[in-house]
Amino acid sequence: MRIEKVEIRNFRLLENASVTFEPVTTVIVGRNNSGKTSLTEFFDRLMGEEAGRFKVEDFSASTRPSFLAAKKLWDEKADPAKVLEKLPIISATLTASYDPKAQDLGPLSPFVIDLDPASHRAMMRIEYRPSLATLATLLEFPVVEDEADAPSKVFKNIKETIPHAYSLQLFAIDPTDPTNERALEVKLLTALLQYGFVGAQRALDQSKKGQPYVLGKLLEALFQTASSTTAAAGDQSIAADLKIAVEAVEKQIHSGFDEKLKKLLPKFEKFGYPGLNDPDLRTETALNVASLLSEHTKIFYTGAHGVHLPEGYNGLGTRNLIYILLQLLTFHKAYRARPLQPGIHLIFIEEPEAHLHPQMQEVFIKQLNDAVTTFSKDYPEEPAWPVQFVVSTHSSHVANAAKFEAIRYFLTKPSPDGTTRQTQIKDFRQGLDQIPAKDRDFLHQYMTLTKCDLYFADKAIVIEGTTERLLMPKICQLVDMELDEKSKLIKQYITVVEAAGAHSKIFTPLLEFLEVKTLTITDIDVVKFNEEKKRWVKCPYSEGARTGNSTIKDWFDIPDGDQLTLEQLKAKTADQKTKAYRRIAYQVHEPGSAFCARSYEDAFILANAAHFKLEEDKDWGQQSWDIAQDMPKVETALHFAITEPKWNVPHYIKEGLTWLAAPIAEELPVVAAQLSAAKEVPAVKAVCAAMAKMKEVKNAGG
Repeated sequence: MRIEKVEIRNFRLLENASVTFEPVTTVIVGRNNSGKTSLTEFFDRLMGEEAGRFKVEDFSASTRPSFLAAKKLWDEKADPAKVLEKLPIISATLTASYDPKAQDLGPLSPFVIDLDPASHRAMMRIEYRPSLATLATLLEFPVVEDEADAPSKVFKNIKETIPHAYSLQLFAIDPTDPTNERALEVKLLTALLQYGFVGAQRALDQSKKGQPYVLGKLLEALFQTASSTTAAAGDQSIAADLKIAVEAVEKQIHSGFDEKLKKLLPKFEKFGYPGLNDPDLRTETALNVASLLSEHTKIFYTGAHGVHLPEGYNGLGTRNLIYILLQLLTFHKAYRARPLQPGIHLIFIEEPEAHLHPQMQEVFIKQLNDAVTTFSKDYPEEPAWPVQFVVSTHSSHVANAAKFEAIRYFLTKPSPDGTTRQTQIKDFRQGLDQIPAKDRDFLHQYMTLTKCDLYFADKAIVIEGTTERLLMPKICQLVDMELDEKSKLIKQYITVVEAAGAHSKIFTPLLEFLEVKTLTITDIDVVKFNEEKKRWVKCPYSEGARTGNSTIKDWFDIPDGDQLTLEQLKAKTADQKTKAYRRIAYQVHEPGSAFCARSYEDAFILANAAHFKLEEDKDWGQQSWDIAQDMPKVETALHFAITEPKWNVPHYIKEGLTWLAAPIAEELPVVAAQLSAAKEVPAVKAVCAAMAKMKEVKNAGG
């Protein structure tokens, strides 16, 4: 059995979130503050050391005003049932699957309440909520007279009363009839689901005096598990041998050491002790195996000449990897040692990339599934370890090494009323069906090879060639000189994706799925028909008839076989070049110039005529074309990126980057309009109207 899906309501950024879990390893990715940690923290509040200890800060921001409304009703002596209904509830609905042919469902049995023999799912809902009996405990405190200070005072009191008024409640739900549910004891959840957490902060740095030896301490946990009566026979045997060894040491100590130690005790005879009826004093040294392992046993790495290196002498990356593996082994042993084994074991691993070099990161995530098989080999008579790993990461190496289907992308978006933000979870297993299989393979291989960090970037620039990639940092720096402080590109996390030629359009479904604001910079690729060769060939802009660029034709939805003329391209407006979160940029005439370029190279030359010494009385379009044909692209790019301090950015790129730099709320009225039309949200409609008015004023020169 395993968890298939979790739906969380009203917990921090997870106001209305649904996430599916893979059979073994699920990888959580996303930008900073996108709610990845909230998922881990939620399960910790349910199953970990913080079980049942939710705080007022854990309630989603949009639900907190409900506390104020409930307090108002309570003070007005309203019906307690109405007050209870007004209070917010944190909840989660878990869907688990199982083998319908299984003879014994074990700890899942109480949750299976449907009568459909073909069903193989069980559902449960956990709620953190108050009851009628605890309303007074939560809301009975003095009314605040100062209205301006009332909300903060109310929340200060509620913060103290929530732990006493709210509690966890558990319900089994019929998957074939959601109205059919049954209340259960909360302890049944812990019998069904075992939880483990490997945090990112692992205290592995031994540089400070007095730091504990973290790896050595894990041995204590392994020993305690092995000592339990329900542990595997082999583990119990090892624990017993350790105890016998320690008892032998104790016996040697007692034979002479205690007698000598007794002589150090002060003599009390002069004070009348011991008397005839008083017992004599003696010493006894007792050794505890667990404390020996945790406090006095250290991990060493085998060295040369009999000099073995202490734990702290090895690199943090190696220690981190060993720590994670030992922690997983500890969780596995603890699972096997439970008298009644849970049906599901869920382990969260936070940022495994800490201190690991890129290759080790990739190996770790690829081999994590093998840990199940490796650890289970020691228990051939028992079923395989039913563990599900949830790995949250900020590493492109970890994320790209995982299969597409295992990725869950966390994205924060404004709530419908625009007052708060909430997490939306994008499921790659379900969301990329629109991409052909061959394109999915290309994207995955590309992102793996290039270590593309689209999953973590706020914005993206898709370019075609090496020249643009080399110059892009300098280009952004020059464009920033004309932008206001809050819009500067250098202050934003922008990734550059180099997708040669027609490959750039393959990224379109992925970029739309991720909702990353993206600028695609491409060449207009002017062509003319050569009568002699009977085919279309590249040429200067002034001689061309149409574009040969498939990315541009795909952008403007030109059917196969139809063409897009240069005049049609020139007439395209900024709105037509923008689609929701994406915009395309291709060569246009430089301001005040009669000439246009075909590619990035001749566009760069036209924008910097003085640098390339274009002759005033000649056709600059032809000159730039001729120079670009023989121009060493990489060398020229490096010269202008490093040596030349100031030059002009081609107008089409500057125009596109200015759009990209602007905050999404200000620059994407198309997106807001689409949302408004789809959902008819009053707040969104008002925002759209305001932005439309701003645009009118801007176009009028206001």
